[in-house]
Amino acid sequence: MNYRPSRRTRRLAITGVVVLALAGMNGPALYRFGSEQYHDYKINRPEYKAENGHWDFLDVPSEFRINTIHAALLHTGKVLLIAGSGNNQKNFDAKKFESVLWDPKTDSYKMIPTPKDMFCAGHTQLPDGKLLVAGGTKRYEKLEGDVTKAGGLMIVHNEDPDAPKTLPAGTIFTGKKNGKTYVSKDPVLVEKAKKIFDKQTGRFLRTEAGLGRIYVEAKASGKKYESGTEDNYRIHGLTGTDAKNVYGIAQKLALDKKDFQGIKEAYEFDPVAEKYITVDPMNEARWYPTLTTLEDGKVLSLSGLDEIGQIVPGKDEIYDPVTKKWEYTGVIRKFPTYPAIFLMNNGKLFYSGSNAGYGPADEGREPGIWDLKTNKFKKIPGLSDPDRMETSATVRLPPAQDEKYMVIGGGGVGESEKSSEKSRLVDLKDPNPRFKDGDSLDQGTRYPSASLMPDDTVLITGGSNDYRGRGGSDILEARLYDAKTGKYRRVADPAVGRNYHSGSLLLPDGRVMIFGSDSLYSDKDNTRPGVFEQRIEIYTPPYLFRDARPKLSGGPTTIERGGTATFKSAHAASIKDAKLMRPSAVTHVTDVDQRTVALELKKTKDGISVTVPKNRALVPSGYYMLFVTDDQGTPSEGVWIEVP
Repeated sequence: MNYRPSRRTRRLAITGVVVLALAGMNGPALYRFGSEQYHDYKINRPEYKAENGHWDFLDVPSEFRINTIHAALLHTGKVLLIAGSGNNQKNFDAKKFESVLWDPKTDSYKMIPTPKDMFCAGHTQLPDGKLLVAGGTKRYEKLEGDVTKAGGLMIVHNEDPDAPKTLPAGTIFTGKKNGKTYVSKDPVLVEKAKKIFDKQTGRFLRTEAGLGRIYVEAKASGKKYESGTEDNYRIHGLTGTDAKNVYGIAQKLALDKKDFQGIKEAYEFDPVAEKYITVDPMNEARWYPTLTTLEDGKVLSLSGLDEIGQIVPGKDEIYDPVTKKWEYTGVIRKFPTYPAIFLMNNGKLFYSGSNAGYGPADEGREPGIWDLKTNKFKKIPGLSDPDRMETSATVRLPPAQDEKYMVIGGGGVGESEKSSEKSRLVDLKDPNPRFKDGDSLDQGTRYPSASLMPDDTVLITGGSNDYRGRGGSDILEARLYDAKTGKYRRVADPAVGRNYHSGSLLLPDGRVMIFGSDSLYSDKDNTRPGVFEQRIEIYTPPYLFRDARPKLSGGPTTIERGGTATFKSAHAASIKDAKLMRPSAVTHVTDVDQRTVALELKKTKDGISVTVPKNRALVPSGYYMLFVTDDQGTPSEGVWIEVP
């Protein structure tokens, strides 16, 4: 019997010959194509998603794509994305400052008028649900070679003990030795001199000059206008005793690099009105500040670069949401910029050592517990790589009652090539807390993003091995950390690298949004300038690929501290625990707002009841997402609850 192949068989045979021929000519390319096809097939299989989760791009219309530097989840369920000028000098010069409001429920977008350059501001959630945004950019940095006029810091001294002095912008200073003249760029208030008395006898000893700091620069361009060394400067326009009592002192005023300068402006963003509302400015200009909510609902603002590009010299201040005004703390404590400072359960503050960079390498970088009332600072030892804490991320592990923290990754000061793969753990309930190393990442990781999840894991994703992704060093990996076992578990990989100017936040539906990235270069050879990453990715965790999730209904929208509330649920029998999660306000992988507070849980006839802890420092006033999880670890959607 003669066998005649079918058309389909002949077609497959011909296709096989063609494929083999192509493979012979271009085997590696064909392999890559096949590998990519298999990878896409693999990550989209239901069983893979159920084990590892899945990443998707957010389809942002072109008119709403911005250089997202900051993001905050609001109690309306919407996300405020803030770019300001977006680390773009052209936007800054054009006064093009941008914010976008995204609604995850409807996937709709809205441009928000942005009054000032909030690029590199600080922010935190307020007790009434508004978002406080303070500081930002007054001037972009100028690199050496781009500076045309010699300039720098002028310290103005006032030896008059009876009155402060205000010098307007345009004040002229002339060196007594060098004879060179410089002009101030802004007005400055110089406090009156302080009278010093002998504590035992009460006898007057001397006066201590009041000080003011101002940026000055030469009237004309050129190297000849640089000053040589420190000099005493006469101030034009002063007469009588003022001419003697008020003077300037400056170190070398030169053509060297000038850092970013901060602003004093502050705003509250109203999630209901969907607009920024101007409040009183800070006393100090700040660029890269941290805002931390205190036990009484007031907000501590600290660190940052001031209006002349110098690190704010420890003059921390507090915002009162009731009066909308700022006051100095009255204590001096110095930190590098964007320090990770958390409110503890006893009302004190924990500084983890994480920071974003600017500031002396040998001052204010050791972690510890800070009592703001007494200004006592108890250092916490045990860091195995204390020189690699810059650009690290810190999370308060769940539940917040346990007072345990984890510091993830980080790198050396400035543009250092050093990076750390370590996770350092500390238990602040220990009478003598000490850091110890926990589970490690695969490689040194700067700028890791860390988001608390409603199943009590932590999602760690993004980062780069080198400074700002230099050398193509972005890390396309994600992990879930289990605080109970102390172990990382690798999950689905993101598609986009994230380094400087990136962050992540938990959404009410249990997914995580990750945004930003500002690579220094766009190629491995470091020959082409980087481009800001405007794409936003959404991570859907494994728990959202299960058959069902618990649901809550019928409960109140407000629960007082110490109060109990009842919710209906058809899944009450399987519900295992309940928690309040504070919404994120994140920038530069710094998020001191997020925390998970475990609630007392009881079963009722047709649902559950939950009780909020009484401790005000543990549960600061404001809005929270209430999540319950079942016996499989599957969370409900978050229900917004106000703790008044």
